[in-house]
Amino acid sequence: MTPRRVLNRRTLLAAAAAVTASPALADACRIGPAPHDKGPLVWMDLDQVELDAAYDQTFYSPLQSEIVKRLASSSELVRGRLGPPQRDSYGPTAVEKLDIYRTPRAAKAPVFVMIHGGAWLTGEAKNYAYPAELFVNAGTHYIALDFIDVRAAGGDLRIMVDQVRRGIAWAYRNAARYGGDPERFYIGGHSSGGHLCGLALVTDWQKDFALPPDFIKGGLCMSGLYDMKPVRLSKRSSYVKFDDASERDLSAQRQLEMLRAPVVVTYGTHETPEFQRQNRDFAAALKTVGKPVELVEAPHTNHFEMVESLSNPYGPNGRAALAMMKLSAP
Repeated sequence: MTPRRVLNRRTLLAAAAAVTASPALADACRIGPAPHDKGPLVWMDLDQVELDAAYDQTFYSPLQSEIVKRLASSSELVRGRLGPPQRDSYGPTAVEKLDIYRTPRAAKAPVFVMIHGGAWLTGEAKNYAYPAELFVNAGTHYIALDFIDVRAAGGDLRIMVDQVRRGIAWAYRNAARYGGDPERFYIGGHSSGGHLCGLALVTDWQKDFALPPDFIKGGLCMSGLYDMKPVRLSKRSSYVKFDDASERDLSAQRQLEMLRAPVVVTYGTHETPEFQRQNRDFAAALKTVGKPVELVEAPHTNHFEMVESLSNPYGPNGRAALAMMKLSAP
């Protein structure tokens, strides 16, 4: 008869030590770039390897692919509960469309426009439906934009920026079509969408779109990028075409005089060093020039957990969105 094994504290500690020492698991859970000989500094205290990793979430979010899949499946579940969105075109090309999840709670409700992330390469409005349930139940119309990816735009981010601006303008001009209140119009974006949100906030809406300069009443910039100089120096320049003019024009932090709306800036302490710095520096720059800004730091939260929290009324971004719109959790 086989003797019975007894699991005591010493056995469990030994097993835990073995797991911790496992090279395969250590490699799988490594945060940041692999150990390497420090090269010449490229940006602040970062060499090229470190800078490239600081603009690549895969080095700091080991479960990135699983969270992205969960956001897509959560979005499908939300559509099952709310029904399909109202799908409208805001421009002439096939990608220039948006999804409107309408709230039944008010005849004239606030509007929140979401600009998705994806390193300017990926992302679809349909996979950003998961926060809609929170917004709709809180009495807000939730709109998710679709727009071109930068490779399809030949590396020119300005084409993407133009589409996002036109999508926001359409949502404002057509608020009556879906029961939106144009006097309570808000925008938000995460990651590269946070970058686009920042640029939308510094748009000259009166000059370029013949719209009121202050129609956006608040912006939620989540884990975004606001100064393109270090981005230009990173490996992202392999698919984004930068020159001095585009670096300046695509940097919201260099155009703060155009800002008209209060801004909430959020980031997680488990994001890459540069994503953390970019958000802290953007908030500090806004404060320095006297613009209304709130900085939210989410402890122990990575880049993708941050955007997922937009669907949680008690998560950092869900709470920030509701507070910005002066709404209570449903």
